[in-house]
Amino acid sequence: MKNLEGQIISMSADGSERTVVVEVISEVACERCASGKGCGAGLLGGKISNRRVAATVVADLNVSNGDQVSISLEPQNLLRAAIIVYGYPMFAAVLAAIVAHFYDANDAISALLALAGLSAGVLIAKAILGRARCLREFTPLVVDRLTSARD
Repeated sequence: MKNLEGQIISMSADGSERTVVVEVISEVACERCASGKGCGAGLLGGKISNRRVAATVVADLNVSNGDQVSISLEPQNLLRAAIIVYGYPMFAAVLAAIVAHFYDANDAISALLALAGLSAGVLIAKAILGRARCLREFTPLVVDRLTSARD
């Protein structure tokens, strides 16, 4: 997946960590998505739109407001986030449905248990994603300055 590019519109510093807000034009970012064979992330926001993304600046990169930058999210972190967001709720729903099957529950009870499992999975995923360590792992990074606003 290709890195997103955008323009820094604001900056802030919290101790040694610098955070920027980057306005990106999000469009279909990879060839698989463009051909309709990708994960479908591009379907949620339409084809092209301006979005603002909060990102952390890598330590040795010198950037300022107005700079064009490249932002990245590590592929393994993107996969882990997808597993947490989609996998945990679906696993809990299927597990609840299996439990209902073993207890010979009727269809209505099975559906309610699957829905309860799905809800429990969503709550678990939300709790995991709300941890500070997890938020740091899933925050995009500004990895390169493409053009400077000072030029």
